[in-house]
Amino acid sequence: MAELVYRPVIGVAKTLFKALDLKIDCQGSENIPRSGGAVLVSNHIGYLDFVFDGLAALPQKRLVRFMAKESVFRHKVSGPLMRSMKHIPVDRSQGEHAFQHALASLRSGEVVGVFPEATISQSFTLKSFKTGAVRLAQEAGVPLIPMALWGTQRIWTKGRPRNFKRQHIPVTIRVGEAIEAPKDQYAGAITRRLRDRVQELLEAAQRAYPVRPKGADDTWWMPAHLGGTAPTPEQVKAAEAG
Repeated sequence: MAELVYRPVIGVAKTLFKALDLKIDCQGSENIPRSGGAVLVSNHIGYLDFVFDGLAALPQKRLVRFMAKESVFRHKVSGPLMRSMKHIPVDRSQGEHAFQHALASLRSGEVVGVFPEATISQSFTLKSFKTGAVRLAQEAGVPLIPMALWGTQRIWTKGRPRNFKRQHIPVTIRVGEAIEAPKDQYAGAITRRLRDRVQELLEAAQRAYPVRPKGADDTWWMPAHLGGTAPTPEQVKAAEAG
């Protein structure tokens, strides 16, 4: 079936990136298979992460179907677009439906994008991973493709205003080699291995990032353990609990 919406949306995104003069450094796209199902697994630090994850798959001529919270599909603007691009709504009260939807997409040869942290990390460090991505890969018999993003939080993230007026922001993307998910292995163990690999890719992306905070007022996007003023994971957890 022709992609009547997805490809034009890609064109709009590329035009926006060009207008903002984003400096995108993407390495490892060749690790995304050119055909067949796969689960693309990424860290989550900004609202536009799915766009950059999808961008990494374009050199392999793949369109990623992302799992996203159901409320996005109810929005009058984003809803029709998300449905037309065949993304997958996730209602946390009925998670099995989303799982089966994603499984059917994988079995039909699609690439499904998953954020196993389930929500944006406000500390910009990796949260714990849920096992759903691994269980999908096991059931569908497809590989897991780990990847990491850095810099997207500077454009638009939780608790911060959109930054579409600031130009020249670098975005670093690293895609790792496939991880197999045999059915006879414990999903939790594979999930831990997957998270470790995403952590390695994230650290590689951070090392390659071409800029550092410019003065005391520009440290919010750096994790505390790297000398920034983003809240620590413990602080985020305490704020959410309070």
